[in-house]
Amino acid sequence: MAHIEIITDDLTGDETRALIAFHLSDMRATSPEGSVHALDIDGLRHPDVTFWSAWIGGEVAGIGALKRLDEDRGEIKSMRVDDRFRGTGVGRALLRRIMSAARERGMTSLWLETGSTDEFLPAHRLYASEGFLSCGPFEDYREDPFSVYMTRTL
Repeated sequence: MAHIEIITDDLTGDETRALIAFHLSDMRATSPEGSVHALDIDGLRHPDVTFWSAWIGGEVAGIGALKRLDEDRGEIKSMRVDDRFRGTGVGRALLRRIMSAARERGMTSLWLETGSTDEFLPAHRLYASEGFLSCGPFEDYREDPFSVYMTRTL
């Protein structure tokens, strides 16, 4: 496995911004507009959001964010591995970094929304393998056939 470097990202780098743009475009191509919950760059810059990028050999390999919902809960946002780096452990490394940061901040649970179609099966398997369980909608989400909701106690 290649060395993965994960950094807290300020969202100014062209490579990071390009992967965010690709992620948003891809989400809109696989889900109806009302079912796309990925954050754009402005949303990722919110004070309650911390954003990380993963790098391999000087190239951005993945992205992920943690949004504070309240004192005890956080939400995983904008998890994406660049297609060139799928299967290399980038997604798991980012997920574990986010879980670690949530624990450090005193959070006791993490929540997420992801897609329900076949394209999202690798994400479902990753989250389940790290202890996430299916749940119902949380916060402002609603029942949606294009969404899967998961949570994990930390």
